[in-house]
Amino acid sequence: MTATFQPNLERREMLIAALHRNEEQSCHVMGIVNVTPDSFHENSRKTTVESAVHAAEQMWSEGATWVDIGGESTRPGADYVSIEEEIERVVPVISNLRMKNPDGLISIDTRRPKVARAALDAGADLVNDVSGLRDPEMIQLILEKQCGVCIMHMQGSPQNMQEKPQYDNCAVEVSEQLLETARGLVAAGHPSELIVLDPGIGFGKLLEHNIDLLQRHDLLRGIEGYSILWGVSRKSMIGQLTGQTEPGGRLSGTLAVAAKAHYEGIDIVRVHDVKEHIDLFQVLNSID
Repeated sequence: MTATFQPNLERREMLIAALHRNEEQSCHVMGIVNVTPDSFHENSRKTTVESAVHAAEQMWSEGATWVDIGGESTRPGADYVSIEEEIERVVPVISNLRMKNPDGLISIDTRRPKVARAALDAGADLVNDVSGLRDPEMIQLILEKQCGVCIMHMQGSPQNMQEKPQYDNCAVEVSEQLLETARGLVAAGHPSELIVLDPGIGFGKLLEHNIDLLQRHDLLRGIEGYSILWGVSRKSMIGQLTGQTEPGGRLSGTLAVAAKAHYEGIDIVRVHDVKEHIDLFQVLNSID
């Protein structure tokens, strides 16, 4: 029998605390666990349940607040994965993690409602939807489960998003779209405290768009004070700024963005390298 997500008061308070940083801490760290053969950072790929579970457990032990389990690569030009295959990749990992660590916080990285439902029923706490809740069925699922949700902005789809991304005012357009979606969810009955907004760095954006979004992140807060997540780890914008053509060489640039997140009050950073980020934040907290 799997451990179904239970939105009781105690669990909800735990989720809220894990989605919003307080004055005494730095960003929460969300570790990336790609149960895929083709994610853009080769070292992040886990092709067996055992290796994915081990990686997630290690991230928790290193200080990650969240582990984010994904079964579909959403890199530019990624290959199609069926819903059935995606479920087969992620559900056994989530079920095993939930049994091993009942209190551990788990996110499911998917844009498919059926995958999200299976993951929540297996014990996930949050749906991380890179498509920004485009599917009405996903919205209904979030409302039904009253779970955490990360709404990410993406222009286009993974197959075409980097072909010709265009904006008149990127930060304004992205924030308005995300806030509209979040407010619609709240109006339908979802707690605003369980909503996280992600500007979608690298998802249908050029370098100048990504920089604009990082510099003007305050637009995402809205009057409600939504939580903000940055997912910049080892992405191509780091390579463009540093000249590092391969993801393996982009850790130092990634840590620079994390330091910016610390000082700018960002709530969560989604990263491949948990220990290095925990070390960074411990030092920054000590010298602030």
